[in-house]
Amino acid sequence: MFGSKEELAEKLEAAGYVIDTVALEVVYLASRMRKPVLVEGPAGSGKTELAYAISRAAGTQVERLQCYEGINEAAAIGAFDPALQKLFLETQANHSERDWPALRETLHSLEFIISGPLLRALLYEGLPCVLLVDELDKVDPSFEALLLEILSAWQLSIPKLGTVKAKTIPFVVLTSNEERCIGDPLRRRSFY
Repeated sequence: MFGSKEELAEKLEAAGYVIDTVALEVVYLASRMRKPVLVEGPAGSGKTELAYAISRAAGTQVERLQCYEGINEAAAIGAFDPALQKLFLETQANHSERDWPALRETLHSLEFIISGPLLRALLYEGLPCVLLVDELDKVDPSFEALLLEILSAWQLSIPKLGTVKAKTIPFVVLTSNEERCIGDPLRRRSFY
């Protein structure tokens, strides 16, 4: 994303974001090593804005997953659209010979998924996007575990679809207001 720390500093400044030298080093190393950045601090300290400033500096967009208590896989990854699947089946009703395995495979393809932010980030083409997982401290540890596959292998395993690998590896910013301690597995995969 950025050729040097100096280039990153210039682009963040042009994007209107003031960053100290330690944070600049962390963001630069994270971009070079393709690791997430975990930013913790009180509300209003600029954590979310960091992700938007990085996207402006890189000339790309943000895919934002706003975390909240009770968030599920469908909100984060996406889900099959049953109405679209039903409509497709109705359009196929006139075909006398049906290839059921092929039809099932078609119904369980990306064409029939309403994509959530995690899936959109992996499918983003061109420049890598910035994936913002905002207020991660609001989710439970089982939801954190869902993020481990995307943050270590840059892929998602989706039931009935299979494994979706990243077309481009997003720059990931995880934010926390420190309401709950983020688990060690995520911390180990991130720059802090």
